[in-house]
Amino acid sequence: MAFECQGGSHVSEILSAFVVDSLGERIHSEVQISDPAENCGVEHLESKVFDLETTVEETGKSEHASELKFKKGNSSLHDRKEVLSHGVVSCFPQSLTDLPPALVSEILNCLDPKELGIVSCVSTLFQRLASEHYAWKEFYRERWGLPGAPALLGSGCSNEKSWKELFVERDFKSRTFMGRYKIEYLYGHTEAVRTVFLLASAKLLFTAGYDSTVRMWDLEEGLSLSSSRPLGCTMRAVAADTKLLVAGGTDGFIQCWRAVEGIPHLFDLRGHQSQDSEFRLWEHVGAVTSLALDLSKIYSGSWDMTVRIWDRTSLKCLRVLRHSDWIWGLVPHDTTVATSSGSDVYVWDINSGTLMTVIQNAHSGNAYSLARSHTGDFLFTGGEDGAIHMFEISHLMDRDFSHVASWIPHSGPVYALAFEFPWLVSASADGQLALVDVRKLLRTKKSTSAKKILKTGSVDRTKVEPPQRMLHGFSSDLFSVDIGADRIVCGGEEGVVRIWNFSQALEIERRARALRGIRLENRMRRRRLQIEMNSKGGRTDQCSVAAKNSVNGDRNSVWHSKRGMSGKLKA
Repeated sequence: MAFECQGGSHVSEILSAFVVDSLGERIHSEVQISDPAENCGVEHLESKVFDLETTVEETGKSEHASELKFKKGNSSLHDRKEVLSHGVVSCFPQSLTDLPPALVSEILNCLDPKELGIVSCVSTLFQRLASEHYAWKEFYRERWGLPGAPALLGSGCSNEKSWKELFVERDFKSRTFMGRYKIEYLYGHTEAVRTVFLLASAKLLFTAGYDSTVRMWDLEEGLSLSSSRPLGCTMRAVAADTKLLVAGGTDGFIQCWRAVEGIPHLFDLRGHQSQDSEFRLWEHVGAVTSLALDLSKIYSGSWDMTVRIWDRTSLKCLRVLRHSDWIWGLVPHDTTVATSSGSDVYVWDINSGTLMTVIQNAHSGNAYSLARSHTGDFLFTGGEDGAIHMFEISHLMDRDFSHVASWIPHSGPVYALAFEFPWLVSASADGQLALVDVRKLLRTKKSTSAKKILKTGSVDRTKVEPPQRMLHGFSSDLFSVDIGADRIVCGGEEGVVRIWNFSQALEIERRARALRGIRLENRMRRRRLQIEMNSKGGRTDQCSVAAKNSVNGDRNSVWHSKRGMSGKLKA
């Protein structure tokens, strides 16, 4: 992540001027508010100014002392303002580095990552303050969550990275999806692949589909690690973490596998290692179409028009959220869960089970897919009309939402969405994948440029954004997609799992940047040499011109003298 240092030297001046001006205005307002009968405060300030004048005169700076004199009795308010402002400027720190560290930290906390990077280019002190600021941890958490490895938390050891280094590396890594890639194919399913799930922390990939089996793959090697027994129905949903794997099908059962210790690939799908690792949940009376996990709960959506919330410890259903149409997708976050039912999108409170807001008619047709940002403030929907919408749902206390942007990159229904900052990936029935960079749209909370739409409002479909990249090469429908670990995984009607591997794009981009830096350095070196040669050549040219002029001058003087002599002889 490259930071522009251009114009960075003005940051401290602007911030210090802001602090000084605000303090000056505050004192001036106090002077204006004071009653004529209570002029002791003004007289006290005048005495302070005269004391300051005496000090300045003693140090020999008489030019400032002349500006700090009061005309007592008939002095105007404007004159007092000027004197007070000069007094404030001279009494308070004139540089950001002179402020208390706590105040400097609060000022830096108001900046975004790019601005914080610009501040670090101002000086060595600002580089230390900006690089060690705690805001980098918050920037990282908002985009990708906290890393799982405790060694990456930057506790001060030499071999550990700081939060700024982690952020810059991850941000640079996220740009590789615009680079080169290679396509890998995984064969094993005999029918269409309905769902894929990428567990990036364990480098595992889970797939399931119409052949009623769940398969587990090694993401790095592309090898099939294990396969479940035939489960007797079409499997439409899969979700996993490092402790639990769940899969749901058209029979209404939720098939579950616990992680087994001692197995490098976590789960024993065949049940050879432990018979107690596999169990089932059943309360749905329709096909299970969507599944999700968090630390304490299991979320399941079904065509029986309900979303059920299960406790992972007791395996009991804690709450049932009832809808008026089939459930197509769900995305939980913290204490809320977003669901899509028919053409509407709902946001529920998990603890109380109350409905917080409804986005009515989000799509012309069914809203097939949902995705959510890591902070939970932004919700993405894909539907039967081939459109993708982005909503801000951070203001649910007012029971409203904001439509941020829309994309129409597909000519068929959008069956699946996946999000990893800053990329939103969609899979469609037209056999294409669309990549959308939402970096600029995921603005901070202080920005309020989006148009608010009430709960009963409609979606503005006139604001359409173009996608950043389209991935082609499929001749049939794509039903599922996931993103992570520098890869995009998709499955469709062909029964083949495709992996778009961008891991080499990072190394290629690093080499390209190194070559660009070398070329730039060589260009600057040649330019310096050319300037030196031109300067030397200019001096020699000036000397030759001066010598030529002197020779011509001598010749002219001789010619004039000869002419004068001939004139005298004739006379």
